[in-house]
Amino acid sequence: QVQLVESGGGLVQAGGSLRLSCAVSGDTFSTNVVAWFRQAPGKEREFVARISRSGSLSYYADSVKGRFTIARDNAKNTAYLEMNSLKPDDTAVYYCAAGRRFGLTVNEYDYWGQGTQVTVSS
Repeated sequence: QVQLVESGGGLVQAGGSLRLSCAVSGDTFSTNVVAWFRQAPGKEREFVARISRSGSLSYYADSVKGRFTIARDNAKNTAYLEMNSLKPDDTAVYYCAAGRRFGLTVNEYDYWGQGTQVTVSS
């Protein structure tokens, strides 16, 4: 059973920064594409960012491009999402996901973490 555990969420003021971590266990981390999604109350889970197995290719949603950075450390079996210039619209539960393919939709990822709350105050 592959498990993902997110951490690093919290309360931050608009314009601030936050760094999320995703620890992966139960499988070879380097064989999985890793992505971050988020879900605000009453809304569908939406794509935020993804990174390839080697870490050489990344893609971001337009809403976070230029502000967020996704990274991975295969030696530590951990992926990261560094969030800068945070806005109140970024408030959501953030989920880490892993899969064997490179996709932008929730159905393309096989494993999910429990989520971590990020709240951005104005």
